[in-house]
Amino acid sequence: MKYGSTNKSMLFFVSCVGALGGTLSGEILGSKFKSLDFLKQSYTIGTPKNLYIDFKIVNFTFGINFYINLMTIIGIVLAIIIYKRK
Repeated sequence: MKYGSTNKSMLFFVSCVGALGGTLSGEILGSKFKSLDFLKQSYTIGTPKNLYIDFKIVNFTFGINFYINLMTIIGIVLAIIIYKRK
């Protein structure tokens, strides 16, 4: 495996961890402090309905949704900054 592909996969992993941490902290801060309630407001990006295919023997369901809020974006940016400093 090339060095560059490992580096990109690690960056993707760090970004996912940052998104998860940002979302979690936004939910916690938004529920504890009423003035920070806007941090819990999320926007959905993805398919409105899942694609459902039935072949009578096997069923397939396809769909993907991303729930993004302000703290998710901040978490991703902070994770990338910390990753780049290493």
